[in-house]
Amino acid sequence: MTLFYMNEIHFKDLTIEHICKKTLKHSYISIKTEKTDLFTQTKILLKTPHVSKKFILNLLEEKETWIRNKLAHAEQKKPQKSVNLEDEVLLFGEIYSIDVQEAENLRKFLEKNRINSRENILKCYDNFYKEYAKIYLLPKVIYFSKLMGLSYQEIKFRKMRSRWGSCSSKKVITLNTNLLKIPNEFIDYVIVHELAHLVHMNHSKNFHSLVLKYIPQATTIRKNFKNINNFGD
Repeated sequence: MTLFYMNEIHFKDLTIEHICKKTLKHSYISIKTEKTDLFTQTKILLKTPHVSKKFILNLLEEKETWIRNKLAHAEQKKPQKSVNLEDEVLLFGEIYSIDVQEAENLRKFLEKNRINSRENILKCYDNFYKEYAKIYLLPKVIYFSKLMGLSYQEIKFRKMRSRWGSCSSKKVITLNTNLLKIPNEFIDYVIVHELAHLVHMNHSKNFHSLVLKYIPQATTIRKNFKNINNFGD
């Protein structure tokens, strides 16, 4: 006889592993960090006896602040990928020499930089990512929008610290220029994710089904997304 089952709960923007165990007397929420060869994975684990969906929702609402504080604390402990400014550039999850062809505009920005302060150098990098986003990300958006048969009003690119992308009710899609710093499979996922919001302005089952149709590994990618190093700086 099965004494427990495990499923996945989507609460707002959080993905939670739920273990229902009949022998439990109380409910427990924990934040678990696991190291693998590729990622440091941070998971939210919820263990309950057999309870209603309403009970679970109320529990998550009550503990949301605690959960987010624990996640933020775990995020701060993750090792960050960093580059040697003016010598290296971070692209698609890998660190390259600034001499690579893709970094041509970065070199130009740095050459025009008259005040050689760290702040100005970082601005050169930000400008480079914004320009390269138009070259690299825009064709991807056009490709997937045609593939999905969807149309948008406008595409914007800007550096964001808390979101990888957004889609407004006016069909304006904004993509974080820091996407250029993470692996391609995650970039494609974000683009399809935001395009899917043109149809579903929520994270419903139908929304995730639409994303899965064009990104078959979406479930795995979504789980690993929060384990990517924070490239927001």
